[in-house]
Amino acid sequence: MYNLKICTNFAAAHNLINYDGDCENLHGHNWKVEVTVKAKELDNSGLGIDFKILKGKTKELLGTLDHKYLNELEPFIENSPSSENISRYLFEKLETILNSDNVTVQEVNVWESDNACASYSRD
Repeated sequence: MYNLKICTNFAAAHNLINYDGDCENLHGHNWKVEVTVKAKELDNSGLGIDFKILKGKTKELLGTLDHKYLNELEPFIENSPSSENISRYLFEKLETILNSDNVTVQEVNVWESDNACASYSRD
């Protein structure tokens, strides 16, 4: 198996729902997003998946979150837009976009700061 990872980012505002603390107030982050995929085989060029495709599809998805108030977006109206829920949302969306017979999304990490990250993966 081959593991490939890209790193990208987006900026957005949110506030946590049902949270007692400062983060219940409106605030923003410059989130760093890491996407790891697994490829079974390499193509004729020696690639599991072209990084250009992986980056492009991820950036396209992040464009739906970038510079938005996440609490107003459909996936987070009833689910607090925590880093945990954002990582799961991105993972599930990327699965539908990227998964094939050869490539599967393995993990999505969402960093809300240099020191705090949430990850989502399937068992």
